[in-house]
Amino acid sequence: MFLIVALITLFLLLCLGLGWWMLPERRRGTVSAPRRRWRLPRCVRRHGVLAVVVALVLVVPPLLVVSLRQNVELKPFRSTDLAESHSMIAELLRGERLVPPPPPPPEVFTNAEMRRFHPEVISADRRWDKVDGALRQRVLAIYRVMKQQYGVEMVLVEGFRDAERQKKLMGKGASLAGAWRSCHQYGLAVDSAPLKDGMLQWDMEDPWTRRAYFLYGELAKEAGLTWGGDWTNLKDYVHVELRDRCLAARRARQARLDAQGDS
Repeated sequence: MFLIVALITLFLLLCLGLGWWMLPERRRGTVSAPRRRWRLPRCVRRHGVLAVVVALVLVVPPLLVVSLRQNVELKPFRSTDLAESHSMIAELLRGERLVPPPPPPPEVFTNAEMRRFHPEVISADRRWDKVDGALRQRVLAIYRVMKQQYGVEMVLVEGFRDAERQKKLMGKGASLAGAWRSCHQYGLAVDSAPLKDGMLQWDMEDPWTRRAYFLYGELAKEAGLTWGGDWTNLKDYVHVELRDRCLAARRARQARLDAQGDS
């Protein structure tokens, strides 16, 4: 719709400009002196067709890009399969106790691309048994739905994170939360990434990767989790957490510290 309105507007403006340019300075049979009026520059009047072509070339491609990017972003949420995905997640959470899938080969986390662009992932803790049980079941349900219904394999990138590692990540700008301020310290947050052709996918400019992450976030919210892709200060598309329980755990820790200080 945006593209259609923009193209119609551009067409009307170009027609108006060409009509003004082609209008004679005075009508035939008029004896009075011609009025002074503004005219387009001579270069534009002499090369009107060329100006129209250049304008179209400059304006239309960006409009097409914007329109297509909007479609890529919104398409997963308009799918009629999404309602079925929600039902599958609800059914999985009510049913069997899900078991974590086998981990991918170690080189998935240690290849050259990871060492160059994501070195912090190499030393991350990926042990499912250190993730809160309720969160683990929700994430595994999301993994299963994405794999069975959409053909997207999700991989645990990081689960529990100690306070020292949190400090380092904050210092590098990889996180805005200080030690004990992140849900990872309580086992109530995990980071996951889609796996394609043996490589973890991070590029949000890639349509397939973008669709995978936004689907992951939509299903996470359906499972009662908070998705980092909705944050405004730092988009964290890999991150999901049990927000309410995390806040409760932080308050409980602070209460213990306050009690120790008073004793």
